[in-house]
Amino acid sequence: MISSFYGAYGDITVQKHAIHRTADGRRILVIHGHELDTVVQNVRWLAFLGDAGYQFLLSLNPLIDFFRRRFGLGYWSLSAFVKQRVKDAVSFIGKFEAAVVRYAERYRVDGVLCGHIHSAAIRKFGNVTYYNCGDWVETCSALIEHFDGKIEIVRKQESLAIGTAFRAPDTPALAH
Repeated sequence: MISSFYGAYGDITVQKHAIHRTADGRRILVIHGHELDTVVQNVRWLAFLGDAGYQFLLSLNPLIDFFRRRFGLGYWSLSAFVKQRVKDAVSFIGKFEAAVVRYAERYRVDGVLCGHIHSAAIRKFGNVTYYNCGDWVETCSALIEHFDGKIEIVRKQESLAIGTAFRAPDTPALAH
């Protein structure tokens, strides 16, 4: 699975986990998160079926986005909408977040950052803060760390297909 990608690629290293020290000194465990997904680990056929359905919904997003833009509406993800509305998915997300935090406690860290379930969040579980970056494809979300160590979620509302890119407010746009 993902372990087949571990290794160095120029100046980039792909590894099972890493510890990031924030600007304010907190230690954050950085993992993908798949290793704690019981469906991925134990019921592989269900994981593949779920992934196929998810990929199908993702494939509809460009068509939906096309029509929404024609009517002057912003980006909206069908797959994100369905995932957020499914009761079992919401229950799974809560259990997954708690499992990630329990895993992180072994490393005696202040927080854990993962992205596996693509659901952007920052939540406190006891002494450990759970961070999920979401994703840039479906929910157009990411995490940023400020110079003082504060971490926050940023979201881009417009579709990436429109050709705009996220940039800080004081950063000039690049010429196309």
